[in-house]
Amino acid sequence: MKIHGFDNEKYLNEQAEAIIDRVRMFNNKLYLEFGGKLLYDYHAARVLPGFDPNVKMRLLQKLSDRADIILCIYAGDIERKKVRADFGITYDADTLKLIDDLKDWGIDIRAVVITRFENQPAASIFKNKLERRKIRVYTHRYTRGYPTDVDVVVSDEGYGANEYIETVSPLVVVTGPGPGSGKMATCLSQVYHDHRRGIKSGYAKFETFPIWNLPLKHPVNVAYEAATADIADYNLIDPFHLEAYNTIAINYNRDVESYPVLKRILQKIGNADAMYQSPTDMGVNRAGFGIVDDAVVREAARQEIIRRYFRYSCEYAMGLADRDTVQRVELLMTELGITPESRRVVVPAREAAKRAAAHGNGNEGIYCGAAIELPDGDVVTGKNSQLLHAAPALILNAIKKLAGIPDHIHLLSPYIIDSIMNLKGNVLGSRTASLDLGETLIALSIGAGTNPTAQAAMETLPALRNSEMHMTHIPTPGDDAGLRKLGINCTTEPSFSTKNLLEF
Repeated sequence: MKIHGFDNEKYLNEQAEAIIDRVRMFNNKLYLEFGGKLLYDYHAARVLPGFDPNVKMRLLQKLSDRADIILCIYAGDIERKKVRADFGITYDADTLKLIDDLKDWGIDIRAVVITRFENQPAASIFKNKLERRKIRVYTHRYTRGYPTDVDVVVSDEGYGANEYIETVSPLVVVTGPGPGSGKMATCLSQVYHDHRRGIKSGYAKFETFPIWNLPLKHPVNVAYEAATADIADYNLIDPFHLEAYNTIAINYNRDVESYPVLKRILQKIGNADAMYQSPTDMGVNRAGFGIVDDAVVREAARQEIIRRYFRYSCEYAMGLADRDTVQRVELLMTELGITPESRRVVVPAREAAKRAAAHGNGNEGIYCGAAIELPDGDVVTGKNSQLLHAAPALILNAIKKLAGIPDHIHLLSPYIIDSIMNLKGNVLGSRTASLDLGETLIALSIGAGTNPTAQAAMETLPALRNSEMHMTHIPTPGDDAGLRKLGINCTTEPSFSTKNLLEF
């Protein structure tokens, strides 16, 4: 049973009230930069057990009668097909998904803004796709003079060159699929245009991490540094807040570094800047007040740092990250006195791989092990064989345990396995015929039609959601997709499960 350390309802109510108060402070016209994930914020859910990964959407629902939504996406991210790691989809696809998800929640967007647009081919196609679906699209080019020449930035040649986005609500939420989407520039551009129209609008920032009223080295804040190790973000005491109020508040380097320029821009626009004496002042984050069990969130954050270590190690092996990124997380782990083995499922997975090697039943001489922690705390292991990858072998063992099915009973029909392996090897020409997780789940569902035992096991699959799992080798695409759909938090060693280069 999961232990919660975060009161989601208390947070939701406090957060909504804080945003409404900030809207009032700016005469009912506020542009709120929404950082982080609008939907499926699994990082927050992992480090703050009890946090609803969709709480921001619930927050928007509470504010929907007074809010417009603007989505920003950087043209360069579209062009280079930047991927959102937790879903494995590109940022432009994530933007489309976000529009659909918002509709499902009863929320329509006001517009999409393609930032730093220079007629890039892929960005132009994306623009056409949206417009032909009757979605309003604006394009903003690189802002002249930014960040040093404030006189040019705050002029008709700078922010004034951007298209003005017509909005009607007192609160305008500006969000995007990831960092660097151009959210802040869009907000400030709108504030500039409003000022030219005689409207005294304001800007504020909503980000969950780092949590400003937790200590600098609190594991939750350190976990934010681990999550952003690839862009070298780091937390620090906000020096402007300390000077203004003699109070310690935590922020991160990019906000602190950009604050002097941002303050000058707001002054140049003509905004009442006395309200913001520090970058922390700009924020409306109330997440720290939702923590109800500090020990629980500390341990959850330590575990997240280990997950990030394994993820970046695998990305390094695959050529997607550099060695410096891995080393940053290693240093953070050293600071907190944790190791990869502090993750409970790591050692059992490695031992399962040793057992596979002892039996000599791996594919291509590669022996893979996997382990998962079930909701009751039991750890179940699995290993690869000539028939199954390690991931599906583990999942079958896990659902047997959950359904109370003896280990010696087989869930999959030999005829179905043989048929799929024949199709893969002899018809489709696959180099490896053993079943991955996706194929195994399909085989299980087919067998469940005539096998009540398989049906009983399959019905326990939802219980695996949010379980912790570790593998000794990077999963193949079919295994990875299956684990994502099951909602399992899987980490892996930076080793490949096949010698075939094309499979990764």
